[in-house]
Amino acid sequence: MPEASIKLREEVAIRNQIEDWAKAVRERDLAGVLRNHAENILMFDVPPPLVSRGLEEYKKTWELFYSSSETPAVFDIRELRVTAGDQVAFAAALMRCTVKENGNDYVDLDFRLTICLCKIDDEWIVTHEHHSIPAV
Repeated sequence: MPEASIKLREEVAIRNQIEDWAKAVRERDLAGVLRNHAENILMFDVPPPLVSRGLEEYKKTWELFYSSSETPAVFDIRELRVTAGDQVAFAAALMRCTVKENGNDYVDLDFRLTICLCKIDDEWIVTHEHHSIPAV
Protein backbone atom coordinates (compact mmCIF):
# COMPACT_ATOMS: atom_id res chain seq x y z
CA MET A 1 0.00 0.00 0.00
CA PRO A 2 1.44 3.43 -0.88
CA GLU A 3 2.70 5.50 2.07
CA ALA A 4 0.17 8.29 1.43
CA SER A 5 -2.68 5.76 1.70
CA ILE A 6 -1.30 4.40 4.96
CA LYS A 7 -1.01 7.91 6.44
CA LEU A 8 -4.56 8.74 5.35
CA ARG A 9 -5.87 5.51 6.90
CA GLU A 10 -4.11 6.32 10.18
CA GLU A 11 -5.41 9.90 10.18
CA VAL A 12 -8.98 8.66 9.60
CA ALA A 13 -8.60 6.13 12.44
CA ILE A 14 -7.38 8.87 14.81
CA ARG A 15 -10.17 11.21 13.73
CA ASN A 16 -12.73 8.48 14.46
CA GLN A 17 -11.11 7.81 17.84
CA ILE A 18 -11.30 11.50 18.79
CA GLU A 19 -14.93 11.73 17.62
CA ASP A 20 -15.76 8.65 19.75
CA TRP A 21 -13.97 10.26 22.72
CA ALA A 22 -15.99 13.49 22.33
CA LYS A 23 -19.20 11.44 22.11
CA ALA A 24 -18.24 9.63 25.31
CA VAL A 25 -17.71 13.02 26.99
CA ARG A 26 -21.18 14.16 25.90
CA GLU A 27 -22.75 10.93 27.16
CA ARG A 28 -20.87 11.03 30.48
CA ASP A 29 -19.34 7.66 29.61
CA LEU A 30 -16.22 7.90 31.76
CA ALA A 31 -14.89 4.52 30.61
CA GLY A 32 -15.16 5.76 27.03
CA VAL A 33 -13.46 9.03 27.94
CA LEU A 34 -10.52 7.19 29.51
CA ARG A 35 -10.23 4.59 26.73
CA ASN A 36 -7.06 4.89 24.63
CA HIS A 37 -5.34 7.14 27.16
CA ALA A 38 -1.92 6.25 28.57
CA GLU A 39 -1.53 5.44 32.27
CA ASN A 40 1.06 8.22 32.44
CA ILE A 41 -0.92 10.80 30.44
CA LEU A 42 0.06 14.43 30.92
CA MET A 43 -2.78 16.94 30.56
CA PHE A 44 -2.80 20.73 30.66
CA ASP A 45 -6.31 22.06 31.33
CA VAL A 46 -8.15 25.37 31.60
CA PRO A 47 -9.56 25.14 35.14
CA PRO A 48 -7.30 24.14 38.03
CA PRO A 49 -5.51 21.92 38.37
CA LEU A 50 -3.67 23.22 35.32
CA VAL A 51 -1.54 20.06 35.17
CA SER A 52 -2.75 16.48 35.62
CA ARG A 53 -0.28 13.61 35.66
CA GLY A 54 -1.51 10.07 35.24
CA LEU A 55 -4.85 8.50 34.44
CA GLU A 56 -6.31 8.92 37.95
CA GLU A 57 -5.69 12.69 37.98
CA TYR A 58 -7.00 12.92 34.39
CA LYS A 59 -10.17 11.10 35.47
CA LYS A 60 -10.74 13.64 38.28
CA THR A 61 -10.72 16.51 35.77
CA TRP A 62 -13.76 14.98 34.06
CA GLU A 63 -15.59 14.68 37.37
CA LEU A 64 -15.01 18.43 37.78
CA PHE A 65 -16.22 19.12 34.22
CA TYR A 66 -19.39 17.08 34.73
CA SER A 67 -20.17 18.90 38.00
CA SER A 68 -20.44 22.16 36.04
CA SER A 69 -22.03 20.96 32.79
CA GLU A 70 -25.48 20.16 31.50
CA THR A 71 -26.81 16.66 30.84
CA PRO A 72 -26.06 15.64 28.18
CA ALA A 73 -22.83 17.61 28.20
CA VAL A 74 -22.12 19.99 25.34
CA PHE A 75 -18.69 19.03 23.97
CA ASP A 76 -18.52 19.63 20.25
CA ILE A 77 -15.71 19.41 17.73
CA ARG A 78 -15.95 22.42 15.45
CA GLU A 79 -12.80 21.83 13.42
CA LEU A 80 -10.28 18.98 13.59
CA ARG A 81 -6.91 18.43 11.91
CA VAL A 82 -4.92 15.22 12.30
CA THR A 83 -1.33 14.53 11.28
CA ALA A 84 0.01 10.99 11.63
CA GLY A 85 3.40 9.40 11.19
CA ASP A 86 4.28 5.76 11.69
CA GLN A 87 4.52 5.89 15.49
CA VAL A 88 3.56 9.42 16.53
CA ALA A 89 0.58 11.62 15.68
CA PHE A 90 -1.06 14.81 16.82
CA ALA A 91 -4.45 16.39 16.45
CA ALA A 92 -5.51 20.00 16.84
CA ALA A 93 -9.11 21.05 17.21
CA LEU A 94 -11.37 23.98 17.88
CA MET A 95 -14.03 22.89 20.36
CA ARG A 96 -17.07 24.20 22.20
CA CYS A 97 -18.49 23.17 25.53
CA THR A 98 -21.11 24.64 27.85
CA VAL A 99 -20.26 25.15 31.52
CA LYS A 100 -21.65 27.02 34.51
CA GLU A 101 -20.13 30.43 35.00
CA ASN A 102 -19.58 31.33 38.66
CA GLY A 103 -21.88 28.44 39.57
CA ASN A 104 -24.91 30.12 37.98
CA ASP A 105 -25.84 30.38 34.32
CA TYR A 106 -24.53 28.12 31.58
CA VAL A 107 -22.25 29.77 29.03
CA ASP A 108 -20.65 28.54 25.82
CA LEU A 109 -16.89 28.21 26.02
CA ASP A 110 -14.83 28.00 22.85
CA PHE A 111 -11.49 26.31 23.46
CA ARG A 112 -8.53 24.77 21.70
CA LEU A 113 -7.54 21.14 21.99
CA THR A 114 -4.23 19.52 21.13
CA ILE A 115 -3.74 15.76 21.47
CA CYS A 116 -0.47 13.87 21.09
CA LEU A 117 -0.63 10.13 20.41
CA CYS A 118 1.87 7.27 20.24
CA LYS A 119 1.27 3.99 18.49
CA ILE A 120 1.58 1.26 21.11
CA ASP A 121 0.82 -2.39 20.28
CA ASP A 122 -0.77 -1.22 17.02
CA GLU A 123 -3.18 1.16 18.81
CA TRP A 124 -3.11 4.95 18.99
CA ILE A 125 -2.75 5.94 22.65
CA VAL A 126 -3.17 9.52 23.90
CA THR A 127 -0.06 10.51 25.85
CA HIS A 128 -0.66 14.27 26.10
CA GLU A 129 -3.81 16.38 25.98
CA HIS A 130 -3.91 20.16 26.16
CA HIS A 131 -7.06 22.26 26.52
CA SER A 132 -6.66 26.05 26.33
CA ILE A 133 -8.63 29.23 25.88
CA PRO A 134 -7.45 32.44 24.25
CA ALA A 135 -6.05 35.03 26.64
CA VAL A 136 -8.17 38.15 26.92
